[in-house]
Amino acid sequence: MREGQAAVIHRTDYQPPAFWIDHVELTFDLDPAKTRVLNKMRVRRNAAVPAQPLRLHGEDLNLARVMVNGAGTSFKMEGAQLVLENLPEGDAPVDLEIFTTCAPAKNTQLMGLYVSQGTFFTQCEAEGFRRITYFLDRPDVMASYTVTLRADKAQYPVLLSNGNLVEQGELDDGRHFAKWVDPHKKPCYLFALVAGKLVAREQKIRTRAGTDHLLQVYVRPGDLGKTEHAMNSLMASIAWDEARFGLPLDLERFMIVATSDFNMGAMENKGLNIFNTKYVLASEATATDADFANIESVVGHEYFHNWTGNRVTCRDWFQLSLKEGLTVFRDQEFSQDLAGDASARAVKRIEDVRVLRTVQFPEDAGPMAHPVRPDSYLEINNFYTVTIYEKGAEVVRMMHNLVGRDGFAQGMKLYFERHDGQAVTCDDFAQAIADANPGSELAQRLDAFKHWYSQAGTPRVQAHGHFDAAARTYTLTLRQSCPATPGQQDKPAFVIPVELGLLSAEGAALPLQLQGEPAAAGSSRTVVLSEPEQQWVFTGIDAVPVPSLLRGFSAPVVLECAYSDQDLLTLLAHDPDPFNRWEAGQRLALRTALAALDNPEVVADAAGHIAAPLLPDAFVQAMRSVLRHPQLDAAFKELVLTLPSETYIAEQRDVVDPQRIHAVREAMRAQLAQALHDDWQWAWEAHENTGGYSPDPISTGRRALAGLALAMLCLSAVRTGNPVWPGKAYQRFKSASNMTDRFNALTALVYSGHELAQPALARFHALFKDEPLVIDKWFALQAGAPDRAGHVLPVVRQLMQHPDFSLKNPNRARSVIFSYCNGNPGAFHRADAGGYVFWSDRVIELDAINPQVAARLARALDRWRKLAEPWRTAAREAIARVAARPDLSNDVREVVTRALND
Repeated sequence: MREGQAAVIHRTDYQPPAFWIDHVELTFDLDPAKTRVLNKMRVRRNAAVPAQPLRLHGEDLNLARVMVNGAGTSFKMEGAQLVLENLPEGDAPVDLEIFTTCAPAKNTQLMGLYVSQGTFFTQCEAEGFRRITYFLDRPDVMASYTVTLRADKAQYPVLLSNGNLVEQGELDDGRHFAKWVDPHKKPCYLFALVAGKLVAREQKIRTRAGTDHLLQVYVRPGDLGKTEHAMNSLMASIAWDEARFGLPLDLERFMIVATSDFNMGAMENKGLNIFNTKYVLASEATATDADFANIESVVGHEYFHNWTGNRVTCRDWFQLSLKEGLTVFRDQEFSQDLAGDASARAVKRIEDVRVLRTVQFPEDAGPMAHPVRPDSYLEINNFYTVTIYEKGAEVVRMMHNLVGRDGFAQGMKLYFERHDGQAVTCDDFAQAIADANPGSELAQRLDAFKHWYSQAGTPRVQAHGHFDAAARTYTLTLRQSCPATPGQQDKPAFVIPVELGLLSAEGAALPLQLQGEPAAAGSSRTVVLSEPEQQWVFTGIDAVPVPSLLRGFSAPVVLECAYSDQDLLTLLAHDPDPFNRWEAGQRLALRTALAALDNPEVVADAAGHIAAPLLPDAFVQAMRSVLRHPQLDAAFKELVLTLPSETYIAEQRDVVDPQRIHAVREAMRAQLAQALHDDWQWAWEAHENTGGYSPDPISTGRRALAGLALAMLCLSAVRTGNPVWPGKAYQRFKSASNMTDRFNALTALVYSGHELAQPALARFHALFKDEPLVIDKWFALQAGAPDRAGHVLPVVRQLMQHPDFSLKNPNRARSVIFSYCNGNPGAFHRADAGGYVFWSDRVIELDAINPQVAARLARALDRWRKLAEPWRTAAREAIARVAARPDLSNDVREVVTRALND
């Protein structure tokens, strides 16, 4: 194996470090081929731990010198560790000096110090700092840092690191230096440096606390005009965190730097956030509404880490959700608060839940299932997952809902009072929220609530209602269970908050009064399911109600309720909770899809088309009512009228025929397109003109609905042979004044399979050939297009030969390979196994370059056991082919081994 057989690390084996590092002074002489790093550390023994040697982590380093208190010393190497056995006894500080060199230009892993397009960058989370110098590379070792950067001034005029710039000047031979001091102690994973030819958008601000700060967004020359939205998002984030949680900016300056070569979205290095260009650069000509929203969210996320992750960090990597789940919750709340009105907030919530249910729920049911706080790992990079982030955010949201908005703010305040400057655990956070809210549902059930941290899997809640006409009562029974997951069989009950309401058959909200209560208290409330089965009896009910359960998706569970079609139509038309209104439409569509999949009379022709109508008339009419509704928000309409994804449909099946699922969903789309043709035309004409571009929720919603309408009109036109709407789409594509409208038109042509798609794609590339992020969209659109006669895989292979394609750039690799393997199940799951062969080739190829990216691609076949034949056997053979490679990274080996052994 390339990295050697790594040992499995267990959470229960945690031990405090044998040494502390109080201060670090780093000096870099930057050179792409050979960078020299002088590391001067002040270390001291941890008196609470028995005396033992100092073991420092290192990887791909050339060691030149080790000195202790100014003199040479003996040392030895044990694998990748530098071991010092003869340090002075006692807890007096020791000055340790280590001189190493590394080769950033050869670092294709993009972990540690690397070069991208002539600029130096770093990425140290989770364990990248050991690729820069020998160190105690663990998050519970927090030190203060002084960093001096030296480099050729002409090649690297900008020299950045964490904290505050305290000195800069000229050196001999055309070189210069910059000295940075970070006033806050931090773990080494938050270290950063950047050096290169960059330009900055600058903004000075004064916070509520009356302090002045300099904000800077650094990009390559030529990209400065695309940074206004990122800067605005940063200023909004700073203002929001101070207003909502009383958390101020704590540095003289805050910097964001963008690079096109980055494994993730962004990194919260203290005061020097490094971002993927995808989440910084935006203009109306090059970025879609979704890009603008993602930039706002990710800029907010990384800034909010300044407190939830940086000021208070993780004791060990098993606690990763302590910072990530909490910070995702914070960025979700930030985006919702900025959205303003209730409908825009609901749209954001639905979008977040859709990601959770189409990506995290499958992870919970697959071989890589793990708790929000994992118990073991082989490679920590594999646990930067939707379970840690999105499900972790849902756990925090449940706490928030159980103690209330003000109570949660008090809990956050107590959390920082107790733990500022410390490395702590998920338990410490939960305890602070509970202690700040004595008597709350959370405080009363804290130990049971923490099962959300320790147990994997998605709980299932079965709901059953009984109406007693004589007693005028409605009894709601809820039962919970959780499927077995790797290493976990029988699981104690979760604490599940269920927000609910009751509607009359006509859709009126009913007052809620539980048996024993003196009076009704509103029409919506939260009950807490904490036992395997519980009942609640509502009084004063005169007729069979329609239950509206799990409002706002109040817990990350699968809700099973025997709704009739009429019940769902009532909820879709009248539920005051927008989430459940959307959910009712999704349930109706899903019910139709599942019935068609089970019906042997529903048969696809040789081209994979199903001609028979599948959607009931009542559903079509309900969708027409939503589309034409005068009060509903356009963005909400677009969500309701978008059918459940193929991935989500597949997760409802015990055995998956991916081609049949694709054919059924496409038939449903075609029927909706044709049956509502006049309504789509109305929607297009009513929403196509949004005036001057603005990424605000109302304008964004109008463009989203217009884009969906155009896509459906083109789909209908291709099925009926009508050339009008494809022609209009092509004209829209050519004349659009912003990227959202232009790309929506291009997508409508490509996804409908119209012949005008090819000239439009060629024109699009010619227009934007010098815009890498736009060309990523061009690649992804073609790799993610609906499959017709198996044409997508040959297109994908051609795209990989395109002069603009580079496997070494993560964004470009994702735009083609991931869009096909992870995002296009109808094209990927080919009966001839060609998609699986392509996948295995790419995993092996990427693993030699960038194991992190390769491991994420390897997850595409996690759910292979659910596949019907011949896909199941072919998928297993592809996974086994990868697993048989003797030189796999630990990143990929863990994924494929767990998949095979599931």
